[in-house]
Amino acid sequence: MSDDFELFRSEMTGVTPLAGQDVADIRTAFAPTLAQQERRKAAEQQLEEDINFLSTEYVDLVEPSELLAFKRDGVQHGVYKRLRLGQYPLDASLNLHNHSLRQARVALFEFIQDCHASGVRSALIIHGQGKHSKPHPALIKSYVNKWLRELEPVMAFHSAQRHHGGSGALYLMLRKNANQKQLNRERHQRR
Repeated sequence: MSDDFELFRSEMTGVTPLAGQDVADIRTAFAPTLAQQERRKAAEQQLEEDINFLSTEYVDLVEPSELLAFKRDGVQHGVYKRLRLGQYPLDASLNLHNHSLRQARVALFEFIQDCHASGVRSALIIHGQGKHSKPHPALIKSYVNKWLRELEPVMAFHSAQRHHGGSGALYLMLRKNANQKQLNRERHQRR
């Protein structure tokens, strides 16, 4: 150890310390510029305004050919069976082919919000099987499976029948919106 120190001292012979105020102030050398501060502020404001709470953090991966199935408590068995068999009219559809994960997140969230607001009760979502997706197979399919469970208007979903895309698509059932519930109440009160 002392040999290393002696070697260092011998190498430093003849070196003189810097004099004066020409020393760099490292405390301000890495301070963000005004432009960087403005970009950060804009990004933070955009995050605050983004009501899309769907996360791209962690997901349980599903297999490309795996069937997806989900129903909330209260969905009757017969209703779910009809959904599973594709017996409800499809009022809307969303195709997520060629979407990045970020684009799929936004498109799915907006699609569900729009469908619910306009009274769509059943829809088709085409997510693809993702056999060749990178970095993992069925990545978008896995996230769609996760995200739909997090969205309050979604009552149930199930992988589609072969003629609608099979395990690369799913049927979706949405809950009634406030207007539909009110119309339903009024219709049943007249009887």
